[in-house]
Amino acid sequence: MKKWFVALLFLTAGAGVSAQTRKAVFIIVDGISADVIEALNTPNLQRIAKDGKYMRAFVGGEKGGYSQTPTISAVGYNSVLTGTWVNKHNVWDNDIAAPNYNYQNIFRIFKEKFPQRKTAIFSSWLDNRTKLVAEGMPEAGNITLDYKFDGYELDTVKFPHDKGRDFMEKIDAHVADEAANCIRKNAPDLSWVYLEYTDDMGHMYGDSPEFTRGIRKMDEKVGKIYDAIQYRQKQFKENWLIIITTDHGRDEKTGKHHGGQSARQRSSWILTNQPQVNNYATYYYPGVVDIMPTVARFLQLPLPLAVGRESDGISLIGKVSVANPTVLKIQDKLDVTWKALDQQGTVKVWLAATNNYKTGGEDAYKLIAEVPVGKERISIPVGDMPSDIYKVVLEGKENTINRWWVEEKKK
Repeated sequence: MKKWFVALLFLTAGAGVSAQTRKAVFIIVDGISADVIEALNTPNLQRIAKDGKYMRAFVGGEKGGYSQTPTISAVGYNSVLTGTWVNKHNVWDNDIAAPNYNYQNIFRIFKEKFPQRKTAIFSSWLDNRTKLVAEGMPEAGNITLDYKFDGYELDTVKFPHDKGRDFMEKIDAHVADEAANCIRKNAPDLSWVYLEYTDDMGHMYGDSPEFTRGIRKMDEKVGKIYDAIQYRQKQFKENWLIIITTDHGRDEKTGKHHGGQSARQRSSWILTNQPQVNNYATYYYPGVVDIMPTVARFLQLPLPLAVGRESDGISLIGKVSVANPTVLKIQDKLDVTWKALDQQGTVKVWLAATNNYKTGGEDAYKLIAEVPVGKERISIPVGDMPSDIYKVVLEGKENTINRWWVEEKKK
């Protein structure tokens, strides 16, 4: 019997929407750093921000730390899907050579919990479904998406390829139209939309009028999708979440490149129609890994216990107890700290000295202590359990976070 991590906050009846059907869409628009999106007039993104909230965010994991992650497209997509950085999900570049499906994506979690509810993908890139979501693969849960509109980059008859890559703009337009039409007609419960053209223009022209034009065309496409969502909200009284983000920024010098760890390449942003983001989203610098737990919380989808302990993200909506964990190893003790975002209640401190989860096994977590959340620090002796990795999980009333200590490899 599966254990489900149930420390989730469901939005209260006082919000006036708890009885409504909940549906979620997340959109990844490729390769637009925050400075660019903020400098342009994007009327549709701006109307979503007016309804909800715009936040600067980051990609790339912890710079210089065990979770440092390449600022590359498929890597970023999978961090959104799984709520983990590359040290876990193992997608290091666009080849997607060996994903670690033990780190479950949001579609798998959703379908296993709600098999009758509908899922959808709208994408210019077939690999998003076949390799990242990994539809039909036993090692990835053997799930099937209910609506799928993708792989158009392979259709050179309908979308003949040209050197200027205008065909990709036409594909994105088709993807957005299919998404808007499907949402209006079928209203999938969980959908992913991916638009590529902006990254193509970035690679070809860098910071340029061509890149700006691509972003404005993207804005028009997102507007069609948001119109469909608003139609469903008005006509069917459904409660919809939309989250829009980007997978990486661009280099500072030209705007053509990415993949490194400079500030602009690590620059992302998150836009949602939800106006009531929490104090974590307000006072901290969110990452793209926060999107998966946000979508799960909105859909009232409990994460399995082991998945919750591995997730690197924190929900941007609802109450949060703990954030910003750190773990240092000083001689034979772990110095563990965190920030208490709610002074009420306690935090359970769990410790494992293995990483069996990586290979499909279980880590034997030991409850070290339960302390007031406001204490914000604990010292854990580990002299009797030597290891090159320690996984600390902090379980607060409203959320769970994790932090590892990993021994640095000798050069």
